[in-house]
Amino acid sequence: MTMLSPAPTDDTPTWLRILLGIVLVIAGIFVLGNIAVATLAGVWIIGIAAIIGGVFEIIHAFWTKGWGGFIWQIILGILYVIAGIYIVTRPVGGALALTWVIAIVFLALGVVRLIAGFQLWKAGGWLLVLSGIFGIAAGIIILSGWPESSIWVIGLLLGIDFIFAGIGWLMYAAAGRSP
Repeated sequence: MTMLSPAPTDDTPTWLRILLGIVLVIAGIFVLGNIAVATLAGVWIIGIAAIIGGVFEIIHAFWTKGWGGFIWQIILGILYVIAGIYIVTRPVGGALALTWVIAIVFLALGVVRLIAGFQLWKAGGWLLVLSGIFGIAAGIIILSGWPESSIWVIGLLLGIDFIFAGIGWLMYAAAGRSP
């Protein structure tokens, strides 16, 4: 496939798209059934991913040309590993930190979307403004309830993401294009 070719074809059978959609929706409902456990599980997975990513960052540093890049990649890899170990061994503390970061990201993206929405108002920018308002509201809600919001934020977001991904796969299957 070249960069100039049209959209790639998908040979995924319709039955598999439907199955994936159903499984993801059920997983989302399951996650929303106990968001505190889902939050801790999600945090634990993020910690494992940080450890693995940090190890690979350290390994990759040995293929970096120049001492400056090498040292920074080693430091970054070590920080990933340390953060990952902290998150895995202290998932509640990890949930607290990650929830705070999520809230700050919601606030920052909300402000950016508001600004962009007003600048692009004539081209449908009102949707960006609306998205910005929701982002800012979500950030404020999460921060105003912090640290207690750390119990539910990550699990809620995981559950919602699973459900929407599942609905997306079901809509993709309903659109046809079965091989």
